[in-house]
Amino acid sequence: MTSAVSSAINPFVATLIANPAAPALTDAVIRRAMQALPVNASTRWLDPGIAADLLFTHEGEQTARDVADRLREAIAGEPVDVIVQPLMGRRKRLFVADMDSTIIEQECIDELADFVGLKDKVSAITERAMRGEIEFEPALRERVDLLRGLPVSVVDRIIAERITLTPGAVRLVQTLRAHGAYTCLVSGGFTLFTRRIALLVGFHENRANRLVVADDHLAGRVEEPILGREAKLATLRELRETHGLAPHETLAVGDGANDLAMLGDAGLGVAFRAKPAVAEAAHARVEHADLTALLYAQGFKREDFVTG
Repeated sequence: MTSAVSSAINPFVATLIANPAAPALTDAVIRRAMQALPVNASTRWLDPGIAADLLFTHEGEQTARDVADRLREAIAGEPVDVIVQPLMGRRKRLFVADMDSTIIEQECIDELADFVGLKDKVSAITERAMRGEIEFEPALRERVDLLRGLPVSVVDRIIAERITLTPGAVRLVQTLRAHGAYTCLVSGGFTLFTRRIALLVGFHENRANRLVVADDHLAGRVEEPILGREAKLATLRELRETHGLAPHETLAVGDGANDLAMLGDAGLGVAFRAKPAVAEAAHARVEHADLTALLYAQGFKREDFVTG
C-alpha cells in the first residue's frame, strides 16, 4: 500500500483488533493510539474489548504503513493488531486465502512426513521455503519424493486426528459469503487436503497441487506445473477478472514467501502470523488476533458475523 495518506476527500481508518479469546482493547489503549493520529480523529467500536475503528484524515505524505507503524509504537506492549487503509472500498468482494498455517494451523506436508518418520527433516525444508530462503518448487519436489510409498489413506487420519481449523476461519468465510463475496482457497499444498478443508470451511472453490498416486500409494511425485507463488497471483487476477472486480475490491491472506505476490496484488494483502519477511512486506499484518480480524478490518461489527 504505497499511496500517501493525504486527502480529506478520501478518509482513512485504523482498525485496532485484539484476539476474541483474550480481549485486550481498552479505552486506555485507544487513547494511546489516538495520540498518534490527527486531532480530528474519531472512534467507533466494532466489538467492545476486541475491535474498534479510528477514523481520520491526514494531509501529510506518510503512507498507511507509516501510520500503522506509528500506532504500533504508540501501543507497544499491547496484544493488539493495527490495520490502516482507506475508508472507502474497505469492504471486499473477492477473498483468496492460503491454507497451511493460515486457514488451518498445520503444514499438511509435515504431517504426511511424520508417517514415514521424516517430519523434522521435511519441516526444516518447509520452514526455509516459507521464509523465502529456498525456491518453493524444488523444495516441494524434494519433500514429496520423501513421501514415496505412503498409503493415501493416511490423509483421512491426518484430517481427522491432526488438522485443526484456525480460530475464526469458518466465521470469516461464511460471513464474507453471506455478504456477497466470492471465496477461494489456494494452496501450495495438495488437493487431497484442500478439497476437504474448503468444504469444511465453506469456500466456493479450491486450487492446489495434485499428488501422483499409484495403487493407492503416493508415487513421490507431484503433477506439473506446480502451483506456487506465480500461480497464486494468477488465481487472484483470474478471479478478479472473472467477477469483474477492481483491484481494491480484493482481499488475500497468507503466511509464507510464496504468498507475497498475491498479497501485494490484492487491494488488501494480510500477512497472518507470518514469517518476518512476509509480515514486513505485506500491506497489513495480524499477529495477535484470529481470522475474524479480516472481518473487523472491513468494518463488520460482531453482530454482523455469520456463526456457521
